[in-house]
Amino acid sequence: MLTHVDEHGQANMVDVSDKSVTQRQAIAQGSIQMSKVAFDMVVNNQHAKGDVLSVARIAGIQAAKKCGDLIPLCHPLMLTKIQVDFIPEPSENTIKVEALCKLAGKTGVEMEALTAVSVATLTLFDMCKAVDPLMTINNIKVLQKQGGKSGDWTRQD
Repeated sequence: MLTHVDEHGQANMVDVSDKSVTQRQAIAQGSIQMSKVAFDMVVNNQHAKGDVLSVARIAGIQAAKKCGDLIPLCHPLMLTKIQVDFIPEPSENTIKVEALCKLAGKTGVEMEALTAVSVATLTLFDMCKAVDPLMTINNIKVLQKQGGKSGDWTRQD
């Protein structure tokens, strides 16, 4: 059942008034693949634009906080923790981006974690496109969710 559509097929922001406040957490991940030159510049902090990973981390954090403004039917949330991490994979000139979002609330934080990953990878692309305009952003997905009525789960692939 699609909860963001009412009985008439119209877009509908879900009413969470009667839901219980629970601890909720989500972890999302994505990656960006780039040329060896661009990868080395990023991981060795030698990019002309400065510390690319720090800028992308801040962008991801800001994006998670603005998720309710970006995605029309998302609730604005008071996140209590946002963490954005980067995992360089030199064998593939890839940087994995992982975001954790957490709160005590009435609705989940999967969209916030996905938004953090999306904007962090887009920021990496933006900051490195002069060196490698052929980068690819891949595999943005939720890895783990905890809390709420539907319970906990972890992606198994």
